[in-house]
Amino acid sequence: MSIVISGSSGLIGKALVARLVEMDQKVRRMVRKPVASAVEGEGDIHWLPLQETVERRKLEGEDVVVHLAAQNVADGKWTKESKQGIRDTRVQGTKTLCDALAKLSNPPKVLVAASAIGYYGDRGDEQLTEASPPGEGFLAEVAKEWEEATEPARQAGIRVVNLRFGMVLSSSGGALKRMLPIFQRGLGGPLGSGRQYVSWVTMDDAVGAIVHAIRTQSLSGPVNVTAPNPVTNREFTRTLAHVLRKRAMLPVPGFALKMKFGQMAEELLLASCYAVPKKLTDSGYKFQYPELEGGLRHVLRLPAPQSKRAAKSA
Repeated sequence: MSIVISGSSGLIGKALVARLVEMDQKVRRMVRKPVASAVEGEGDIHWLPLQETVERRKLEGEDVVVHLAAQNVADGKWTKESKQGIRDTRVQGTKTLCDALAKLSNPPKVLVAASAIGYYGDRGDEQLTEASPPGEGFLAEVAKEWEEATEPARQAGIRVVNLRFGMVLSSSGGALKRMLPIFQRGLGGPLGSGRQYVSWVTMDDAVGAIVHAIRTQSLSGPVNVTAPNPVTNREFTRTLAHVLRKRAMLPVPGFALKMKFGQMAEELLLASCYAVPKKLTDSGYKFQYPELEGGLRHVLRLPAPQSKRAAKSA
């Protein structure tokens, strides 16, 4: 297949490109830097998502588009400007791409577009499937608009899959990389009450879910990309400390997080989301790492400790 990817330089995008190259798939990137004119069907595709500019002719005849480009939501305290950037790169960027796809004479068969479990808002211990209604708050509003922006592609007959990603575990970036220096010094601890649920997924399964969505004709609409076993923040903290063989006895009060990060702390660090991957599992996807400890050990390349009996026999 020929697969076009936006956001190929991002955390998930880099891992996806590497996986597709291993699978001998043809990968083309959508980039904001101008590119030299190339033979049709080859080379990068130039686009300026906020200026509604796309090299549309280069999208003709492609098999799949995977749309991952978006501004990071966890780069610090949200300002009016950063919130506008978060919204625009998701909503306007997706609309620019989907409007272009809808006008093609030979459009792709499938569009796999990123979304996020922020769609559900802060929901306590309520189990959330793809059929659950949206929540409240800035992230929920943005995620809802983000998914609605794919409608032009859907109306054009393209199979659209909106992947609602949970917290993606990777040692190369994201939330886990930010946590590691603190936990490795033994200074980690639960955030706020620690009772809020964290819906996580390893990078391997995040990429695996994208490939599965491309291949699985029965999948369309929202799909939760989270491991089947969410944990509380306190359990996540305890498990990460255990894997690193460190103590984690320094909780971070919720009020301190709100003072430092404001609304971002309330909606991202302290909000609870118990999202389960019903559509993924129902469609036959098998998670490589369904349990947190195994997932963390894989991501951090830390083998499980041998029992004393096993060590002696070895």
